[in-house]
Amino acid sequence: MQVFVYGSLKKGYALHHLLAEEQFVGLAQTQPFYRIYDLGEYPGLIDVPDGLEINGEVYSVSNEAMKRLDFAEGVADGLYARRGILLKPPFEHVVVDAWFWLKSVRGCRNCGTSWP
Repeated sequence: MQVFVYGSLKKGYALHHLLAEEQFVGLAQTQPFYRIYDLGEYPGLIDVPDGLEINGEVYSVSNEAMKRLDFAEGVADGLYARRGILLKPPFEHVVVDAWFWLKSVRGCRNCGTSWP
């Protein structure tokens, strides 16, 4: 399975160690249907009709790694949901998941195309 990461899981950030054994596929950019917000120590991605092209990285991950990533992202706690994301070429025909923020972004800073 492949995942798109846009924040604390990227190279050089706090949670990247969770991807250390996984395969980096490449840099990627989303279709313009998303916004990314600064939630403090990490970002939150939401989908919106007037979105931007968000920059990130794509990794191919094992099922075991996916479980660790879902735990780290708070999926069971209802903070994020992992689901498909639309990327620009060369990933436009590839199934790639990302973690979407499920809570309000009211009062949070819009990060533009990348975080931080």
